[in-house]
Amino acid sequence: MPAASNALQDILRGITRTIGASADRGRVADYIPELAGVDPDQFGIAIATADGQLLTAGDAAVPFSIQSVSKVFTLALALGKIGDRLWDRVGREPSGLAFDSILLLEQERGRPRNPFINAGAIVTTDVVLTGSSPREALGAILRFVRDAADDADIHINEAVARSEIATGHRNFALAHYMLSHQNLTNAPDLTLGTYFHHCAIEMTCAQLAMAGRFLIDAPGMPRLISPQRQRRINALMMTCGHYNGSGDFAFRVGLPGKSGVGGGILVIAPGKASIAVWSPGLNAYGNSKLGTEAMEALTTQTGWSVFG
Repeated sequence: MPAASNALQDILRGITRTIGASADRGRVADYIPELAGVDPDQFGIAIATADGQLLTAGDAAVPFSIQSVSKVFTLALALGKIGDRLWDRVGREPSGLAFDSILLLEQERGRPRNPFINAGAIVTTDVVLTGSSPREALGAILRFVRDAADDADIHINEAVARSEIATGHRNFALAHYMLSHQNLTNAPDLTLGTYFHHCAIEMTCAQLAMAGRFLIDAPGMPRLISPQRQRRINALMMTCGHYNGSGDFAFRVGLPGKSGVGGGILVIAPGKASIAVWSPGLNAYGNSKLGTEAMEALTTQTGWSVFG
């Protein structure tokens, strides 16, 4: 292993020993029954570097529900399908509100503020679904994720999907409100069934770090989208990827990231690496508490930042 990789591996081990063992771990997403029982003492981290290394520490081989991290992949697919026409249906601004808030959606006549809050991701899912059956749309999403990760062993957890469908009343409200403003093409049940299922994709930190390589923009990385779209998706991850905690994450970490209420975070160091961290306990914003702290420690120790 090159000296630089040895140093990075030592950083990961140190983060796992310190932050990964913290007593204050946040609270798991207990409003989704299948996630309520996840052991909060788990912590994993993985880095896929631009030179082809995969470094891991902690519980990086344990599968978890990626939840809203899947919105990065559906956004890439939606842009590939209809291009910049997507922005007629969803905005590109931070929301400043909780991920499932209906307030801005009402004020802005059914057009979600960005593609990473729930309403916006329902729209991108609707775009991917249009012209296909839910099974076909989910097949396309899974193929994209598997191609990005170079790993066919990535699947949807049906129990988690069913749990979300049974308790996703606010998401149904968001979908019906957008339908009332003609911003939904498919029946809400079909779009939301597809949405809940792609949020229920299970991955390990190692797999998620590998899957994020398509956003690194470096030689040898998967070329699934254009460099221009890489930059734009990274920009949206920086400004909107952590809901109303996006500014705090950008301030502390300085890299584009997308969180999920399963406790996972995908972070991109453009030109350098794709990083995945997982700790199930969430902070007040609904983002992984220890995952955020781990990413702050990682960027502090490596100097990685889009701000130089």
